Amino acid sequence: MSKHEMGKNGSLESISMNKIEKSGKHLLFKKGDYEKWLKLRSRPVTASRTSLPLWVTVLLVFGVLAILGITIGLLVHFLAVENKTYYYQGSFKVLDIPYNRNYERETSPENNYISKILETKMVDAFQSSNFYRQYINSQVISLFPDNNSLTAHIWLVFKDPRSRKEATKRRIESILRQMLENHSGSLTTDPNSLRLLEISRTDAEKIINNRCGRRARMSATYDRIKGGSTAQEGEWPWQASLKLNGRHYCGASLISERYLLTAAHCFKKTKNPRNFTVSFGTKVTPPYMQHYVQQIIIHENYISGEHHDDIAVILLTEKVLFTNDVHRVCLPEVTQIFPPGEGVVVTGWGALSFDGEYPLSLQKAPVKIIDTYTCNAKEVYNGMIEDTMLCAGYIEGNIDACQGDSGGPLVHPNSRNIWYLAGIVSWGFECGRINKPGVYMRVTAYRNWIASRTGI
Repeated sequence: MSKHEMGKNGSLESISMNKIEKSGKHLLFKKGDYEKWLKLRSRPVTASRTSLPLWVTVLLVFGVLAILGITIGLLVHFLAVENKTYYYQGSFKVLDIPYNRNYERETSPENNYISKILETKMVDAFQSSNFYRQYINSQVISLFPDNNSLTAHIWLVFKDPRSRKEATKRRIESILRQMLENHSGSLTTDPNSLRLLEISRTDAEKIINNRCGRRARMSATYDRIKGGSTAQEGEWPWQASLKLNGRHYCGASLISERYLLTAAHCFKKTKNPRNFTVSFGTKVTPPYMQHYVQQIIIHENYISGEHHDDIAVILLTEKVLFTNDVHRVCLPEVTQIFPPGEGVVVTGWGALSFDGEYPLSLQKAPVKIIDTYTCNAKEVYNGMIEDTMLCAGYIEGNIDACQGDSGGPLVHPNSRNIWYLAGIVSWGFECGRINKPGVYMRVTAYRNWIASRTGI
């Protein structure tokens, strides 16, 4: 029989008769072999460990610390340094203003006069303060007349670190209050009437987009249709493409949620509304936004093949949802004057030259208004320009509207950078020819007719 005795470390101390049973067989060992086997069996089993070099350990520690430092730094920068855009809506009272309903109309001379004064005061107040770096924009949105006073509703944009949110609002209020307390100038304002509320970006954009002639997106400069350049998204948000059987045919201008203005001659092929669609955006294909036409109203005195009264109204089947890229242009008052030499812009998808290629994207071209006397000279249009028409372009040619631009807008910015529809692309002799500038329907001459057909 075998006898086993276990020591303190659990190793086998002895085996009698120098034998081991394995698989039912006796395995015999020589004495030397047995002693070697015993040493192997009695040796404790341990995991092999290799220590890292000191420089690797130091590098790892520094790496972890660097990652933590960068993470904390980014958090601090985001919360305390990184600028956030803040939008505000506010109001205050202008005193000693006799009641006049015209102040409420956004395109009236009275509204523009007061709004310009107030906007200049706000710009001066913020730009002359130590808060000028945070200031971005401020506008008068609307005026509401009351008994011997006006309530001005304003819209402001600033940039400041997120951590200074409350301090930013207090600072804006302080500057505005000081401005209202300063009664120098032609207007008296009530500082105690000031109200200011932070609003979301969505609400701020909605406020601007619901006003006529404002541009949420704009190019820094005019670029030079024929001789034109590609427009940016949202740069001319009232521009529309009037499509005949799915293909661009004429331009048009959005003047309300459902109405557009265009040229009467755009319907010489057909007057059936079902043959037309209206799309928006800088590309006609694919359209950014598309609508169907419910009704076409052509000026009753227009005669096909002639140039006078070349104006028409389009009524859409559904309202247009105003966005940064699509909203209405302002209609001028009957009394508004666009003097010769004033810079205006014509836009459209018309040919780049007479009988030339058509662009894929909307084109813009800055031109100047030309007085009727010059345009009626013998070498120009020899008396063909009527009082209801407006010439714009250059006597020397080159930059002009062209085929496919018909019905599109000729727009003019006022001193507040609000854009008005001055003309509708109508006719001309080829495109960009010397002594043959573009001829437009003068919108002020048709302002009452537009109001009678649209209620606008």
